[in-house]
Amino acid sequence: MPNPLPLKSRFDLPEGVIYLDGNSLGPLPRGAQARVAQVLSDEWGQQLIKAWNTAGWMAMPARVGDRIARLIGAPEGSVTTGDTLSIKVYQALAAALKMAPSRRVILSDTGNFPSDLYMAQGLIGTIGQGHELRLAEPEAVLEAITEEIAVVMLTHVDYRTGRLHDMEAITKAAHAAGAVMIWDLAHSAGAVPVDIAASEAEFAVGCTYKYLNGGPGAPAFIYARPDIIDHVKPALAGWLGHDTPFAMEPGYRPAMSTERLRVGTPPIVQLALLDHALDIWEGVDMQALRAASIRLSERFICEVEARCPQLRLASPRDPQARGSQVSFAFEDGYPVMQALIERGVIGDFRAPNILRFGFTPLYLDEADVVRAAEILGDVMAEGVWQEPHYSVRSRVT
Repeated sequence: MPNPLPLKSRFDLPEGVIYLDGNSLGPLPRGAQARVAQVLSDEWGQQLIKAWNTAGWMAMPARVGDRIARLIGAPEGSVTTGDTLSIKVYQALAAALKMAPSRRVILSDTGNFPSDLYMAQGLIGTIGQGHELRLAEPEAVLEAITEEIAVVMLTHVDYRTGRLHDMEAITKAAHAAGAVMIWDLAHSAGAVPVDIAASEAEFAVGCTYKYLNGGPGAPAFIYARPDIIDHVKPALAGWLGHDTPFAMEPGYRPAMSTERLRVGTPPIVQLALLDHALDIWEGVDMQALRAASIRLSERFICEVEARCPQLRLASPRDPQARGSQVSFAFEDGYPVMQALIERGVIGDFRAPNILRFGFTPLYLDEADVVRAAEILGDVMAEGVWQEPHYSVRSRVT
């Protein structure tokens, strides 16, 4: 039987805080400290280097990858973990370009996360073969997929507005044009139902510190469609992507699985924390989670629009067209968010003018979102955000 939502008892949340920023950094799962302490004292502390074998450290990237695979509709053995999301974007894009050697255009959209675009720009400069990064407006991506496109690289859920791309339609169009498809699932994994296998996309990547609650710096994941893995040529040919690392061969020979997309030594403490966080997902039905997310976000929109006429909804009105976040636009969004955070409602700000709120039914209920909207209404009505200190920009917004 699916577990009923929310599951607040499984998280350590500060008293008096309404946390609407799990789309940026998930909260601390209860018991995480004990799991990390076990790795440090019992495994590293007592087993020392033996723990690579005795504690199963070397197998962790694939084992944890299989747990993530269930949440994104991927088959066992098709997902591995490690490194950062930016590295995984680079790996997927480099491999995808090698699969379309006669084409020179990478297509993305203006709503893609900047790091994905930076990785593409850096790769283009590194390989020096005349590739071009072309950006379409999110609504115009389908029309921009032509037979000159080598790779379509998109983030499934727009990080600013929450706009949700049609994965099936876009992947189908990319393949019809002879292009390779890469999906960034950073704002999708653990937020919306995903069936990456059914989409037939070649690659998917994502981070685990948002909706999966793996903690700051948690390792990223990468998916490669099983039927293409033998043809994937890693640009970052790391030691642990070798078929037999401890043969210590001078030449690279890729592993005969998604393991070839491993690069360096896996971050064992972070992987253990992520593994513990994924325990929460056992028994969670993604369709039920999605339904709860829509209920919460719809109630929030209704409450905010009734209380804050100054704010403009920047997310799609149709809940089926957005992920698990809601964004409002306001010229002075930054100081408004700082005033709101000071009053115990934590969201975040994205330039140039977006107030962003994430809805995670694992630990939020209707009373939380109504109260958050009430506090936001008070902040706007009282004009407290106009106090000068709220406009002082922190390094992280």
